[in-house]
Amino acid sequence: MTLIEIDGVDKSFASRHGRITIMQDVSFSVADNDFLAIVGPSGCGKSTLLRLIIGLDHPTGGSIRFRGRPVDHVETEMAMVFQNFALYPWLTVKQNVAFGLEARGWPKPKIEAQVERYISVTGLVGFEEAYPRELSGGMRQRVGLARALAVDPAVLLMDEPFSALDPLTAEGLREEVLQLWLDPALPPEGVVLVTHNIEEAIQMADRVIVLSRRPGRVLAGVIVNLPRPRDRKSEAFYQLTDYVYSLITEGGAPLPGAAAAARPTHPPAADGRPGATL
Repeated sequence: MTLIEIDGVDKSFASRHGRITIMQDVSFSVADNDFLAIVGPSGCGKSTLLRLIIGLDHPTGGSIRFRGRPVDHVETEMAMVFQNFALYPWLTVKQNVAFGLEARGWPKPKIEAQVERYISVTGLVGFEEAYPRELSGGMRQRVGLARALAVDPAVLLMDEPFSALDPLTAEGLREEVLQLWLDPALPPEGVVLVTHNIEEAIQMADRVIVLSRRPGRVLAGVIVNLPRPRDRKSEAFYQLTDYVYSLITEGGAPLPGAAAAARPTHPPAADGRPGATL
């Protein structure tokens, strides 16, 4: 089943130097049980695309649909994890996680049970009454993740969620997010990750959408068929990383034979199925 359809999306805005086009004719889809990563050069519209998907902003051309209906308002069945944590500094961990549930009018007993569940799931037990300033970067991002998951989203959007963390913390949190994703008892039904880190995209995602330099266009959709957990030191992983890098920097190159298990494709059709092989 298709969750999200992005069809011919353009985004531009007016500036004192004239109209600036951020992205042009972007099309792809996100299917049920899809972990999708979006990579591309800085300024190509990756983060803007997430804002368009959730309804925080609107395209200047084309359309975005969620479960077949146009996205013309903020979608409450989606949640976002931000790069800069975006926590309320005057609220405790418990209060930050509960914030979205309270805004939706959930009854207090249900809120308390849900908050307790996701504080446990994200490893925050013992920090319920702590304030963001008292937490490390990794712990603050756990709070952001718990807050997003607590609303039981159908789609989780992640905007470079590990880029502000040190390498060891980021690696540990990536593994934890993957473990949560692979648990069928937990939401979401689909994940869209924006990252500038190609290795991170290939480590985590089932499919990678590669955007060009501004104005961002879809250069390719790359299916990652490497088995989990993925060995970042393997030849196939290395060559697939190099291939995606070449798409961004050079517009593409032949896929090496060692990475034949991960076939690159054209952008998927609206029904979520891959297009023709490159």
